[in-house]
Amino acid sequence: MVCMRNATRNPVVHFEVLGRDANALRKFYGEAFGWQLGPVDESPLQYSMVHLKEGGGIDGGIGKAPEGPGHVTFYVGVEDPQAALDQISRLGGKTVQAPVEVPGGVTFALFADPEGHVVGLVKD
Repeated sequence: MVCMRNATRNPVVHFEVLGRDANALRKFYGEAFGWQLGPVDESPLQYSMVHLKEGGGIDGGIGKAPEGPGHVTFYVGVEDPQAALDQISRLGGKTVQAPVEVPGGVTFALFADPEGHVVGLVKD
């Protein structure tokens, strides 16, 4: 894979790995890549943050899937999640999760592309 630098208007800014066994996933990714994970939050997702920005990567999170086997999602940074969802809809995508504002945090949304891949949107 060739890495190229480009000035992206809406860069990928976050990732998450959610699955059936959050503890096992944290252990796996921590040991496989030497990632230092933050403390587990008290939510049903048992979410832990992974801070990689300092090393040139993007931050992310690992936790428990609310249902099903889990998934890996990347999040694109946008100024206006609803406007982005409207554009995505015009292009053949579908809204999976309307914008949700996390108290004291970010606003996020989810969409499915025309082939059904789920991708996130986030506004800091």
